Amino acid sequence: MAAEIGDVSGLNILHLQCHLGDDSIALAQRGAARVVGVDFSPPALEAARSLAAECGITNTRFVFSDVLETPSAIPEEAGAFDLVFTAWGTITWLPDLDAWATAIAFALRPGGAFYFADMHPVAWVFDDAGIAAPGFPGWRYPYFEPGPVPIDNPTDYMDTSAELANRQTIEFPHGLAEILGALRRAGLQLDWLREHPRLVWKPFEGSVRDADGMWTWPDRPWLPLSLSLRAVKS
Repeated sequence: MAAEIGDVSGLNILHLQCHLGDDSIALAQRGAARVVGVDFSPPALEAARSLAAECGITNTRFVFSDVLETPSAIPEEAGAFDLVFTAWGTITWLPDLDAWATAIAFALRPGGAFYFADMHPVAWVFDDAGIAAPGFPGWRYPYFEPGPVPIDNPTDYMDTSAELANRQTIEFPHGLAEILGALRRAGLQLDWLREHPRLVWKPFEGSVRDADGMWTWPDRPWLPLSLSLRAVKS
């Protein structure tokens, strides 16, 4: 991911759905002029601010907002950013990608870039609860059904030993055409799109780690597990 984003020295960066702020702080440490993180979780933002202080980072700011309401949360930042960044487990929580893309376009200066990486929509259709050959996930969530999809999960991905009292989440699968179409309608032009047979988290029980610590298929790269893209505001 860092290699794809490239040199961020001197850039003004907006990190949408920044959660605990670790990637925001990493971008600041890599030389960004300033980084603004947006998230809707007050505890996550508090942790992000504490982490920035612990690391001695003074050029980050963390803003409380639903990602779809970013323009109203930081109206003074219209067209202020060279790079908008969001990655890993983000758009699955969003019912409206047009509003998402509008928020991205709002923040970018003309010629500014958007970087996105996440689970590939094709990988989303599989789940360990589906019927499949041993060691492989099975079909469960149809690609062309947009959701919402209720998911019952008692565990927390940040702390696998925790058991949640509120265990149901609602997620929204988004196909590749929907992602690209929303960005295009918001005035962004695709620079490149890449598909990868690996992912930063373990998607299925049969997944294995590769030499870089990423999770992939147990034998061959059957289907893409993640994607990344760069789009530019015209």
